[in-house]
Amino acid sequence: MKVLWLCNIILPVIARQLHLEASNKEGWLSGLAGALLERRHENGIELSVAFPMQGNELPEGQEISSMRCYGFPENVGCPEKYDENLEHVLKKIVDKVKPDIVHCFGTEYPHTLAMCRVFPDKDRVLLGLQGLCTLYAEAYFADLPEKVVSSVTFRDWLKQDSLRQQQEKFVLRGNMERESISLAGNVTGRTEWDRESAAKWNPHARYHLMNETLRPEFYGPVWKEEGCIPHSIFVSQGDYPLKGLHYMLLAMPKILARYPDARAYVAGNSLVGYGTLKQKVKISAYGRYLRKLLKDGGLEEKVVFLGKMSAEQMRDRYLISSLFLCPSALENSPNSLGEAMLLGMPCVSAAVGGIPSIFTGGEDGILYEGFVMPEESGAEKTGSSEAVTDNANGELERIAGKLADAVIQMWEHPDRQRIYCGNARSHAENTHNRGINYARLIEIYTDIMKGRKTAQT
Repeated sequence: MKVLWLCNIILPVIARQLHLEASNKEGWLSGLAGALLERRHENGIELSVAFPMQGNELPEGQEISSMRCYGFPENVGCPEKYDENLEHVLKKIVDKVKPDIVHCFGTEYPHTLAMCRVFPDKDRVLLGLQGLCTLYAEAYFADLPEKVVSSVTFRDWLKQDSLRQQQEKFVLRGNMERESISLAGNVTGRTEWDRESAAKWNPHARYHLMNETLRPEFYGPVWKEEGCIPHSIFVSQGDYPLKGLHYMLLAMPKILARYPDARAYVAGNSLVGYGTLKQKVKISAYGRYLRKLLKDGGLEEKVVFLGKMSAEQMRDRYLISSLFLCPSALENSPNSLGEAMLLGMPCVSAAVGGIPSIFTGGEDGILYEGFVMPEESGAEKTGSSEAVTDNANGELERIAGKLADAVIQMWEHPDRQRIYCGNARSHAENTHNRGINYARLIEIYTDIMKGRKTAQT
């Protein structure tokens, strides 16, 4: 069976062979590829991988780590723009590989739509749902005050990347996403949220439940209470509004009133740097708002921005933190939460999107009421930002209060916390079981091939 993967990034194992910088994103793909390749004599799969990259020397069928690799040029920095040339490039790759199945990982980039358009047998297209840009666009401002949403810094003006423009880019990506899903004969997902969304956009597609295998660094180690920094909160990222860092910053004064030694540590790109002229020029409207929250809450020494981190660094930070927090306005099934659960650490999360499908509140940890989608609150869906920001101030305070209460509750009840940790680890060991997920992937591929044979007879 020939399978062609269409990925959003160069797999780290391939990047290293090509002497390129390896991305920390979607690290779980490496584990999944490794499982397929280790057992290729048993499963009979010939794996080829296509991915966007820059540079003149694009691999065209070069074998790297037992995979045929195909790079194609795409400006992933502007994923809202569709380039029809992608169709010609991807068709050439398809003609070379002649795959039985094309497996597209994610709907966030134009290359997925291009592949769904050019591959002739839609019943052999498998589209893996990750995030859902259509719905992210509706939640993008995440209860930010209208004044913040409308503000534009010099950086925003220069890059044409204000908050409203960022949201519009998600709208455009969502348009491509829905067409991709409408063309695919098969989709994989992990939550009731993505299942319901896919069914709306393509009721004829076959939905296959398949959980994700996490990065290998997170299998084995176990969080221990005595090894952590007391009352330390870890957030995996917060570089755009959807990730909800502003909720946490608003919640911190209430947390600090109960636990003055509390600290929050935030991984990923920091938007709040302001020490140099370059940083001042580069600050965004959202970064400026975060700085205001830090100053108003007296949080400059209470919140630490860690910058980009490797998988090993992330794992080590989880293990020395006393609590993992997912404050996002909307998520499908964040791997960061899965990693924290797999390590068996205390977890607090907003009950949004697909999270309740992978994290059971009251058993695995604490879920609190987070962002409410416009249609859920009774607001009319207009496609504009007004429906999202009308009630922002009241909702922002409400959610921040719920977040603070959840964190305090976790620390107030250590015996209950220990039960949560054990349950979370057991739950994640099942959800992210490498053997089960590998077998499920083979089962899905086999079902697709059977369906093809049935259609041909």
